[in-house]
Amino acid sequence: MKTFFVPITEHDGLDTVVATAALAAERFAGVIEGSCILPALADYLEFADELPWSRGDRTQWADRLQAEELAFHEAFAAALTRRAIREAGTPGSGPCYRWHAGPLAGDHAMSQYSRLFSVTVVKRPAYAKPSFSTDSFEALLFEGGRPVLISPPTPPTSLGENILIAWNSSTEAARAVALAMPFLRQAKHVVVLQVEGSNVPGPSAQDFASVLKEEGIPARGRTIPASEFSSGEVFLLEARALGCDLLIKGAYTQSRLRQFFFGGATSHILHHANLPVLTAH
Repeated sequence: MKTFFVPITEHDGLDTVVATAALAAERFAGVIEGSCILPALADYLEFADELPWSRGDRTQWADRLQAEELAFHEAFAAALTRRAIREAGTPGSGPCYRWHAGPLAGDHAMSQYSRLFSVTVVKRPAYAKPSFSTDSFEALLFEGGRPVLISPPTPPTSLGENILIAWNSSTEAARAVALAMPFLRQAKHVVVLQVEGSNVPGPSAQDFASVLKEEGIPARGRTIPASEFSSGEVFLLEARALGCDLLIKGAYTQSRLRQFFFGGATSHILHHANLPVLTAH
């Protein structure tokens, strides 16, 4: 786990995304690459003659995009410099950062590019654009094929020391854990937690913890009885009670449509987590 992608769509929340990415890069002596993500309309600039714009309108739009990319680049570099992380290609050792020259246009380009990296680091998604939206997150998750590390609303001070695995016996949970093994191998404490009544058929939390122990991971399994709280609420409450600094969660065991209408653990955690969350589908 050496490469971390930070797609930037807005200035709001950049500090906490950079802080999360920096902690990950420091842990693995990795490289953080930032990129400006602009509206997909940028894809169509080459066909601007077909749009009802004057030449002045097109020039103004292109200038605006260029200025926005420069502002994101400067903010990204400044945030990492404040954390004493050097630019790639400069003297030194340890983690470093670089910038992707030229913006990526829209969610599809962002997701395709994310396939190059160990992990993509994003802010906690909002329900709608222009903020980093649930749609953008789901594009990364389903089209990128790599794990996504969601930063909390405030910058974390540690990452991966004390880990909670939100276990529901699913293939999605197993895949998320497999992709998170570099974190798990370095963790001091790992709890595999399941909530009665929220599992699909498969191994128990205790069984899974036993296998992790055989991998040299200090894991223990725990099952919590069903209650008035949803499984998503229980995972976040327990993570807070245990002082966890990373939650690992397989995403969307239930369909996205079902979660949209009826709720689900993934949806609740996406929009309410106050600690970093590593997720995959």
